[in-house]
Amino acid sequence: MKPAHSTSLIFGGARSGKSAFAEQMASKVSDGKQEVLYLATARAGDAEMQERIAHHRARRPVDWGTLEQSQELGATIMAHSRTDNIILVDCLTVWLSNLLFSEEVDFPEIGHITPPPQFAVQRQDLLDALVQAPGQIILVSNEVGMGIVPMGAVSRWFVDEAGRLNQAVAAIADNVAWVAAGLPLYLKGQPC
Repeated sequence: MKPAHSTSLIFGGARSGKSAFAEQMASKVSDGKQEVLYLATARAGDAEMQERIAHHRARRPVDWGTLEQSQELGATIMAHSRTDNIILVDCLTVWLSNLLFSEEVDFPEIGHITPPPQFAVQRQDLLDALVQAPGQIILVSNEVGMGIVPMGAVSRWFVDEAGRLNQAVAAIADNVAWVAAGLPLYLKGQPC
């Protein structure tokens, strides 16, 4: 019997296969018997992002529900998580970017970055939801901290916050998998 509540974090680099792996996991766990709700965090702001979104949509089963949510992720998870469904969130780093750039701010090239006031609240709401939500949640996230340290202050802040968010989610998650070249390496828990 599948657990009523579980959280899985699937993370890796760009084009590592993490989203496809998370989608396969959701399909396997649902086994066609549980509803899957795909929470998309991306906004179609330009032609490139529209193509990426279309690619992801084409890959998903047609019977999955889709909800676009660029910011209020914790509240959305709480509103839609049930013991008999699976929520797949793709992706946390896009969501983090949405929060960072939610207000018109001129970020300094050097020095301290002050995040928008809603940042800490939204981040905590997400972490609380991952503990409290009754259903199964699969989250996709990018690993952005393995390359060269960015020169700009806002880029360094983003890399730092993405790393901190991945650590916080991994601490809560029952399962954590690193995906590289489409292959998962489980760092915590067992394959679903």
